[in-house]
Amino acid sequence: MPEYVYRAITKKGQIVKNKVEESSKNNLVKRLKNSDLLPIEVIQVHNIGKKAKVNKRNVVDIDDIMKTANSANVLQGRAGTKASIKEKVNLVMSAGQRITVKDIIIFTQNFYLLKKANFNNIHALSTIINSTENLSFKGVLQDILAGVEAGEYMYTTMEYYSDIFPYIYINMIRVGELSGSLTKSLEQAVRYLDETTTRNRKIRSIVIPNVVQFFAILVLLIIGTVLVLPAIEDVFQQVGGYVSLPGITLWFMDFLDLMTAYWYIPLGIIAIIVAIIVGYINTPKGKYNWHYFKYRSPVFGRLIFGIDFSRLMRAMLLNLQNGMRIQDALEVSKTVVKNYVMLSMVETAINNLLMGESWIEPFENSGLCSSMEIEMLKIGMQTDITEMMEKLLDYMDVDIQNSLEKLMKVLPEISYLFVGILLIFLVVVVLVPCIQLYMGDWLLESLESQGVF
Repeated sequence: MPEYVYRAITKKGQIVKNKVEESSKNNLVKRLKNSDLLPIEVIQVHNIGKKAKVNKRNVVDIDDIMKTANSANVLQGRAGTKASIKEKVNLVMSAGQRITVKDIIIFTQNFYLLKKANFNNIHALSTIINSTENLSFKGVLQDILAGVEAGEYMYTTMEYYSDIFPYIYINMIRVGELSGSLTKSLEQAVRYLDETTTRNRKIRSIVIPNVVQFFAILVLLIIGTVLVLPAIEDVFQQVGGYVSLPGITLWFMDFLDLMTAYWYIPLGIIAIIVAIIVGYINTPKGKYNWHYFKYRSPVFGRLIFGIDFSRLMRAMLLNLQNGMRIQDALEVSKTVVKNYVMLSMVETAINNLLMGESWIEPFENSGLCSSMEIEMLKIGMQTDITEMMEKLLDYMDVDIQNSLEKLMKVLPEISYLFVGILLIFLVVVVLVPCIQLYMGDWLLESLESQGVF
């Protein structure tokens, strides 16, 4: 059985070094991870079948060193050993390092460039691992490399790290590996990550400031109602006598008092409603209806469907260009989407092909695809489907961009609407009584009610 020397990081940040026997490098990496160890380096000791060597004078044989490495050597926290400055820095950095989207983008870009330069997967991964500074991500890439060296696909190892690699990303790599066009899939993955990051950044730049403003006004409303208005009401009662706060102000004060006294009732009702909704969505029918609602939602629906359908067509085109039949291309490409509605249309399309019917019909009957998209697919089936799909994707890219621009215009209007309503409520409930108190209108009205004027 092959022997390996590994270096790994424990949960406490200690570096462990050991020599073990294992059937493959991939199995050893998995074994280390199951033992809560993060692999930094795994090297196979090639000492089987070698000819005897004559040791040179004053030169220590590396095999002799490895024979003494059978017990774990903890470099930190053990008497008589000191970690180097570099190892101390790595320990401090690795303790709090997390893998970000930027790390995945850089890895994908570098991998794409190396594949374009005709590097094989093992050579490309090894080169990227040597230049990766994030120790956590480096361990993940080493695990992927171990799988490739053991004859596995990259995506099979990535599936173990679904919390790091997005679902769509993993299946883009899967389509590329199964179709023999990994380079093109990496190009699509780079575009997907860039577009997703840019889109999320734009949405956050609009939503977050308005949400912060909304909750700031809400907090100001509650604080003003709880602290300021009771003091104003006391002044009204002591001096004015017959003058009271506006009716809506009194109503809101009573409402807050009621919520404070019986806060657990609305909280329990909300929790029950949320639990019922989540439970329903987790059922197959509920998840299907939820996914259908996402495609039909007034603001985001067209954009969400366009992105999913474009991703499906792009993966399908990649498979068709590599000689796959339409049925096989659909079967492989369906993994790049997660929406149950889209998956049901793909499954129906595959069944139609088995029965000799049109695979385009389910997409047409769904009412989700535009007439332009359906007609381009039909014309493609009569002429050249791959060429027409390329034109379809160009059209869909423009359509998605237009939908995104419309969304960027609508989102601020929606957020401003909610903030404006809350701001008006704040003015009516809190600021109007404060203005009345400051301007002294209540004093004149009180004197008039007492017959002074």
